[in-house]
Amino acid sequence: MTIRILPAVGDVEAARALTGLLGRLPDAEAAQPVPDTTALLDTLARLAGDSLDELPEVVLVHERIGPVPALDLIRDLAMRFPAVGVVLITADTSTGVLTAAMDSGARGIVTFPLGYDALAERVQAAAAWSAGMRRHLGSTGPGPHAGPGGTVVTVTGAKGGVGATVTAVQLALAARASGRTVALVDLDLQSGDVASYLDVQFRRSVADLAAIADITPRVLQDAVYTHDSGVALLLAPAEGERGEEVTDRVTRQIIAALRSRHDVVIVDCGAQMNSATAAAVEVADQALLLVTPDVVAVRAAKRMVRMWDRLQIRKAEETLTVVNRHSRGTEIQPSLVERITGTRVARAAVPASFKELRPVVDAGRLQDLDARSAVKQGLWSLAGELGLVAAKEDGGGGGGRRRRAPSERGTLVPWRKGGDRGAVTLEFAAMFPLVLVVMALLWECVLYGYTYSLAGNAADEAARAATAAYAVQGDVAGACRQAGAAHLPSAWSGADIGCGRDGPVMKATVRARVPLFFPGVDPGWQVEGTAGAALEGDGR
Repeated sequence: MTIRILPAVGDVEAARALTGLLGRLPDAEAAQPVPDTTALLDTLARLAGDSLDELPEVVLVHERIGPVPALDLIRDLAMRFPAVGVVLITADTSTGVLTAAMDSGARGIVTFPLGYDALAERVQAAAAWSAGMRRHLGSTGPGPHAGPGGTVVTVTGAKGGVGATVTAVQLALAARASGRTVALVDLDLQSGDVASYLDVQFRRSVADLAAIADITPRVLQDAVYTHDSGVALLLAPAEGERGEEVTDRVTRQIIAALRSRHDVVIVDCGAQMNSATAAAVEVADQALLLVTPDVVAVRAAKRMVRMWDRLQIRKAEETLTVVNRHSRGTEIQPSLVERITGTRVARAAVPASFKELRPVVDAGRLQDLDARSAVKQGLWSLAGELGLVAAKEDGGGGGGRRRRAPSERGTLVPWRKGGDRGAVTLEFAAMFPLVLVVMALLWECVLYGYTYSLAGNAADEAARAATAAYAVQGDVAGACRQAGAAHLPSAWSGADIGCGRDGPVMKATVRARVPLFFPGVDPGWQVEGTAGAALEGDGR
């Protein structure tokens, strides 16, 4: 069995030494080293997207890889690609580093200076573990976030006041209403409002996890507040200055812990960029950027996208822009936003409806937003587009009933509204040319068969007329042509009609032209009908 190895080494000299040793390993196929964590995650995601079996068995991570620290990267890889064996390459041989690497999910450590025997032993051990894990999971290596890992979605505002928090809350409620376990994290550390929108008062916050090195399920449970809707809330600190305690390392640990316990993790990043929100956006499966259809917001979105790209946080084409407060009358439409920012724009645009939102926002009861609300329907449609809503059968029994997302009976399904209709329209538009071609071919087959029937009937009448003329020594050819032409419609006139004696039988042949779609249109196709009649007497 060939062991596929993907090195992640930022140091040029270390990469050269590692490549030389890997080339000597038997039954090993080493890829070109990737220089940073962004390239590594992009490569693994692309391989998993092509085919789960394309993932390498072993990933080698150098201790000086960046911009994400090596241990944080290993923890992320162990969660997102659990059947890939990760080996840390480090110059620190202390017990603390070994313990931290094992806790992060590494399958072994190789120390500097690199030695062939040690490297071969660690690679083979990691590959054997990977093979066993893949057999246990069902012979195919799981892709990103398979098994225990949930889906992480970040919601970032291009600027303040574009509706990032409302969007994050409604996405969480939509996912929870479909039966999924959901966590909502407020990473707008200085001015987070999730607690205000949901009328929650809770002493614990995300800042209380900052000083904890190992976030266990018990520790996480103490910091999370379970809302009446069933959504687990991890709130922003009430004291904005405590937000500085939440670093990128803390953010990665928190998201990894929540991802392992929930199907969906929604992160409200607010509109300010810091190390915590940057880490969240980088590890997210879906990064949403909220924008309103005005020049200031679109320019802010463009600046945000460019900054993410410069810092190697996320590429523009991997970002999904959501147009909030959209209306047909505005000059800035989603297509223009897509061209300006270089991002993908969500199909679901959220309409502007301040009157619907104001009562529930003022009351701190955003979960009570009417299901008939255009805003709720738009945001729940977005949840469906993101795949956050798990369809399930209505519990009323009866096979073949339509799947419904909300848990309350009789509730409008806003995320479905327009979605099925749009899908049907798109499918019909794609199938319409094929339907036309099939109908045209069927019609031409009908014309072909009808012409053949006409030719056969005309040949039969022509044979009879020719036999009668032959018996009285009349004009056999003229009687044949006249009788055959009389039994052909005018649109089929001009057929070749002929009769001749064939032993004791008078044989008639009619060659009629097949029209193309409409009678009178002659493509040059012909069918031949023949018939015969017995000669009763010899008049010659």
